[in-house]
Amino acid sequence: MTANTLKFLNTLAQNNEKGWMDENRDWFLEVKEEFLEKVGDLLTGLKRLDPGLESLNPKDCVFRQNRDIRFSPNKMPYKINMAAYFSRGGKKSVGPGYYLHLEPEGSFVGGGLYHPPAPLLKQVRQEIDYSGNELKAIMDEPEFKKTFGGLYGEKLKTSPRDYDQDHQHIDLLRYKSFEVITRIPDQEIEKGTTVKIALDTFTKMQPYMDFLYRATDDAESGDGLLL
Repeated sequence: MTANTLKFLNTLAQNNEKGWMDENRDWFLEVKEEFLEKVGDLLTGLKRLDPGLESLNPKDCVFRQNRDIRFSPNKMPYKINMAAYFSRGGKKSVGPGYYLHLEPEGSFVGGGLYHPPAPLLKQVRQEIDYSGNELKAIMDEPEFKKTFGGLYGEKLKTSPRDYDQDHQHIDLLRYKSFEVITRIPDQEIEKGTTVKIALDTFTKMQPYMDFLYRATDDAESGDGLLL
């Protein structure tokens, strides 16, 4: 993950068509191989932090460059970012995970729980109902607050079903998605420090991830996800 990666993505954004990609296939494969290598380095460090990821390999975590345009009004065939998701159930898991996103002037790292299905969302809200003070303490920890600010996900405008609007943790219960992120400047990617930044960020996330794991401890097997 270097200046070459950003240059490729920048150029792809300006030439997002199959003909250009075909002509620049070697460049794409070079950048893709570099990204897989760095994702492997990141995954090695993550496995020490989170042993539940032990069975994963880099290809389990990296998203395809091609876009699914079948039902989208945007017919550009390729994503203008490169991304990887590290989750115990693989990149298609509905459970918690760690995320890396590379995009010129739009790179970030973070994770959590992205738009969980209704049964899983119910489990997280139940955990907040029981242990919201614990989650608030995690989020109020100075280093966590400095790195992430707060939760990034989408929220309800009203109270979720089964919870009063005067619930002591109603602000947390309104979330529909539980994400934390921190931005990565292009200069850091060009210096080759992305893996270090990501691992430092994931380490600071760990108490937050432990909370989500506890709330969703049966998500990876599929148990408890049926209405």
